[in-house]
Amino acid sequence: MFGQGWGTAVSERHSRAGARKPLASVRGRRGQRARSRRGATGATGALGFLGALGARLARLRPAYPRPGRTGARRWIPSWRQTLGLFGCLFGTLAAAVTVLYATTDIPTDLNAFATQQDNVYYWADGSEMARTGPVNRQDAALDKVPEKVRWAALAAENETFYTDSGVSVSGMTRAVTRMIGGGDTQGGSTITQQYVKNAYLNQRQTFTRKLTEMFIAIKLDNKMSKSDILQGYLNTSWYGRGSYGIQRAAHAYYGKDVSELTPSEGAFLASLLKGAGLYDPSLGPKNHERAVERWKWILDRMVTIGKLSPQERATYTTFPEPKAPPKPAGLTGQTGYLVDTAHAYVLAHTDVSDKDFDLGGYQIHTTFEKPKVDGLAKAVTDATRGLDPDKREADRDVRIGAASVMADGRIVALYGGPDYLKQGFNDANSTVVPAGTAFAPFVYASALTNGIQRERGGPRIPVTPATVYDGDDKIAIRTPEGPYWDRSGKIVKGRNEGGKSWGKITLRDAVAQSVNSSVMQLGMDVGLDKVGRTAVQCGILEDSLGPQVPAFSLGTTRPSAIRMAAAYATFAAKGMNAEPYSVTEVSRNGDPVPVEKSVAVRALSASVAGAVDDALRLGVQKGRGAAAKTVGAGTAATAGTGPDNKSAWFAGYRGTVATAVSLSRIDPKSQELLPLDGLGGTAKSVQGSAYPGDIWTRFMAKR
Repeated sequence: MFGQGWGTAVSERHSRAGARKPLASVRGRRGQRARSRRGATGATGALGFLGALGARLARLRPAYPRPGRTGARRWIPSWRQTLGLFGCLFGTLAAAVTVLYATTDIPTDLNAFATQQDNVYYWADGSEMARTGPVNRQDAALDKVPEKVRWAALAAENETFYTDSGVSVSGMTRAVTRMIGGGDTQGGSTITQQYVKNAYLNQRQTFTRKLTEMFIAIKLDNKMSKSDILQGYLNTSWYGRGSYGIQRAAHAYYGKDVSELTPSEGAFLASLLKGAGLYDPSLGPKNHERAVERWKWILDRMVTIGKLSPQERATYTTFPEPKAPPKPAGLTGQTGYLVDTAHAYVLAHTDVSDKDFDLGGYQIHTTFEKPKVDGLAKAVTDATRGLDPDKREADRDVRIGAASVMADGRIVALYGGPDYLKQGFNDANSTVVPAGTAFAPFVYASALTNGIQRERGGPRIPVTPATVYDGDDKIAIRTPEGPYWDRSGKIVKGRNEGGKSWGKITLRDAVAQSVNSSVMQLGMDVGLDKVGRTAVQCGILEDSLGPQVPAFSLGTTRPSAIRMAAAYATFAAKGMNAEPYSVTEVSRNGDPVPVEKSVAVRALSASVAGAVDDALRLGVQKGRGAAAKTVGAGTAATAGTGPDNKSAWFAGYRGTVATAVSLSRIDPKSQELLPLDGLGGTAKSVQGSAYPGDIWTRFMAKR
């Protein structure tokens, strides 16, 4: 029994060994095939690896529902399947990045700096009017830039510049996050990336441009020294005022060579790198406030990173005010005002930015007609020869603005001041001069459109040109509840020019004669909100409207001469209003740039516009517009005197050409309006001024 048992055990052991042998052979063959696959994978590189990984993932794909599982587990992938999926995605992304990096080269040519040009402005007839430029750029060697001025830029933009790899991972992450969220990809770039954008790419904030920027920056960081990159960055950055590069910026803002800049001045210039349009103090008080705040932050940041001692920082307590921007040469006389007007229109009605403009190459075709511009300037000069500021104080600080606008919105002429290089402020676009009684036609138009309401909650009553109002001097202005009381506790009364009482007068005659008492009461009966709305529909800007008190109807609104002319053109165009415009076409190196077009819309009914036109023609025949009688038949116009005798206007039209002229005196120190009493040697009791009417007539008679 013993022998049998032993023999049986041996036999069984041999039997099990024999059974294992085929299994080992199978495993061997599988291993051989696996080694063959690994060999093939190595031979085909990254793409072969991805293919094998994909095949592997295909075998691991979950079968749903998973066999051998119950409940929710039947639908949950295994950890092998999940790991395989992420591995495939990571491998694909890594391969894509590798390919993109390998195929992205550093461009051989710099951006448009080598082909910078002037911007050219043209008259309406196509002849050249003016050139602005060229772009103000001059390279400076890095050793010419004081070290602390360099560190001001680095502290503001990229304090880790000397230790980073040329890209900002956090910045790129932010860019991707913004892109996924539907926003622009902006912010977070290193100085190397910014230099790549300035020198080789465009300024568009897109993901593909950002990715290309990153790859070029990495390669550039490996190829160029940090000093060369920083030098290139400082020489290609935009600092505003037409200046590219820190050398020209030093001259534009401080009138000195870059080597003479102080750390404080360098900190201000560094603030401009964030956006010159937001930080140039000359562009307004908000800009000044932002510039001071950023200047302080940059100096403090320099202390934090150890590049400025606290003791030296303590000496920089006063903001280094830059000098005023210089006036471009070649823009003498009225030309500078025309260029400024056209430039502002392009910025507001195209996608072109100030930064784009500074690179140059734009051709701007304007609506300005040279004969009309010259004629308007001559009319001002001839009409104001009687002013003598050396002998009469009342003749000092006189400001005149004028504009001529076609019924389709084209600005064909303007007068912005005596000379752009002497007075850069454009009085044709000024919104500080009250319209005075030249505002009456809009009150009249609103009454004819909306009717009047004399009882609170009562019906609105239609009015016609023949509707009669009280035209007496010093009548109490009434509301539906009774007399209108001012804040001092007095009843507001309508006061006519010269104290004249007109008795009962039709609205047509009241407008033609500018009867203040009738116009004030009419505005109250219509509703001052409705009067304002009518004026805006005719082209007056809403933000120039005066406060809604009874005097509103007598012209506390402060339109520019351009806007006043365009609004009067609405009456000439039978109620159609077109936004005033100064540019017809823009192109860059022959490629057209889309410009928003002015489209006429109905502001008033033809009958209402016709009634206003009739009253203004009557005013020329025997009313406040009589100064324009010599211009000829069909002339419609009126004069205007502002509150407290601080402004004078003359506005009107003939045919399809409307012109408005404003006159005021402005204290150069306080910028407050001064009274026109005694202007030109007239008696101090004389209200208004004859000068605007004289200018208007001289120009319109020869247009």
